Amino acid sequence: MNVNYCWLETVRGRRVTCRVSQPMNRRCQASDKPPDSSPAARRSSHRAGRPRLPRAPHSLWWKKSRERSADVSRPCPPHQTTSAPLDGGRRVRGLRGESLELSAPDSAMRSVSYVQRVTLEFGGSLFPHAICLGDVDNDALNELVVGDTGGKLSVYKNDDTRPWITCSCQGMLTCVGVGDICNKGKNLVVAVSAEGWFHLFDLMPAKIADSSGHHEAPAGEEHRPVFKQHIPANTKVMLISDIDGDGRCELVVGYTDRVVRAFRWEDASEGMDHVTGQLVSLKKWLLEGQVDNLSVTLGPQGTPELMVSQPGCAYAILLCTWNKGSLPVPEESNRETPAIRDVILHQTSGRIHNKNVSTHLIGNIRHGRSNENSGSSLFALCTLDGTLKLMEGADKLLWSVQVDHQLFALEKLDVTGNGSEEVVACAWDGQTYIIDHNRSVARFQVDENVRAFCAGLYACKGGQNSPCLVYVTFNQKIYIYWDVLLERMESTNLVKILEAEPEYRGLLQELGVDPDDLTAVRALIHQTLYYPDQPQPDSPSSNPDPS
Repeated sequence: MNVNYCWLETVRGRRVTCRVSQPMNRRCQASDKPPDSSPAARRSSHRAGRPRLPRAPHSLWWKKSRERSADVSRPCPPHQTTSAPLDGGRRVRGLRGESLELSAPDSAMRSVSYVQRVTLEFGGSLFPHAICLGDVDNDALNELVVGDTGGKLSVYKNDDTRPWITCSCQGMLTCVGVGDICNKGKNLVVAVSAEGWFHLFDLMPAKIADSSGHHEAPAGEEHRPVFKQHIPANTKVMLISDIDGDGRCELVVGYTDRVVRAFRWEDASEGMDHVTGQLVSLKKWLLEGQVDNLSVTLGPQGTPELMVSQPGCAYAILLCTWNKGSLPVPEESNRETPAIRDVILHQTSGRIHNKNVSTHLIGNIRHGRSNENSGSSLFALCTLDGTLKLMEGADKLLWSVQVDHQLFALEKLDVTGNGSEEVVACAWDGQTYIIDHNRSVARFQVDENVRAFCAGLYACKGGQNSPCLVYVTFNQKIYIYWDVLLERMESTNLVKILEAEPEYRGLLQELGVDPDDLTAVRALIHQTLYYPDQPQPDSPSSNPDPS
């Protein structure tokens, strides 16, 4: 059997060099191990007159079987060295199977700085999913909702450092949300505790505010929920969305025991404005791995699909098989039905990097095109070991990025204002990555370690919503970076920007500089920016007047 060997020899800058052997047979190959590059082997190879192997402390090698050959006495041909450039500044990260895995260095990413920040007072501790942005009072302006482990729910409004409204809940709050869960055309605040207590808060009624605008309860009285119900305990993550395409919102809850449950609000009486009714269980799914995130994306037919993240950069589609025209069947009556049949698992890669690494996902990422309803929508995944992927449907991978930080949160946000939402991923150390659909990367660093993160629209100042990044640190602070807009995602320079101006070439010709002479143009721009008072030297591309 003929065997080809190839191992990484050197990586210099953007060029990778590999040593490749010609097909060799079993007679000239003593073993299936890579060539020995130890010091003793080097000295022995040098004495025998063979070329010395270069020192490669981080050499990678692999072998690939070739077709069987009948000639077993052919001598071994010499090794060949080949090299190839790595475009985009990528580097060799490791070896996966029979291919090299490349990663983008920090120099290939664009760093941005946001300075418009508001610091909020927060004295408790919280779970990663106990924070969200939403319109809690239905005034078309979003607020920030935070729930802590002591059962306190705080709502922040505008740029005020103190909570606008504080509410009391039962148990440790693990996840909060804002949405039209009762399907009455108005948003309610939902808070779920680890003990299984489901709380509903209606913040629409006008309350008497103090001089600073804070809604404080009278002495000895706390803001209490308008509805409370007990559901199965050990909640971890929550989603309020239409998951079956009937136009009504459902509540989906993920648990620490690899279970996902769907609920729907059923009114006790029709036509009443106040909250009367209860949550009814729709379905229970059992997953193979831990549930870290829930989201909804559009399927090939344009119908919503419920997605749940699975370890190892995988996800599962949960099928909604209940009868939409009748009342849901109680969970106790159909326990014999195996739930695993309604779970479709998808692996985003043929090889599993680490099947135990936690995964997060976000769906329904806007394309920014007019025909958004055609085909599947975009969704993104990230893992704790630094893998980021953007996919369109289950089979089309748009791009994959590998970073050197532990990613624990994934959001979507339109930071350019063009209608296309970028992928926003945050790491524990505060490193934040913003990636568009063309794989242009911008990174932003927060000064402190982060325990929770969310991104979205928030009305911080000016009476209007703007893109914001929200960080909860371990020092009992909440940082809101508001109006985080970027003119463009891709990297550019001053020359490219000036070339887009119609009068640019004419002004250069008046100054005696050839617009196509890039060296002369850069020298002129450098002098104009840094030495404007010095006289301009004669350009080699200019044609001075003999007079």
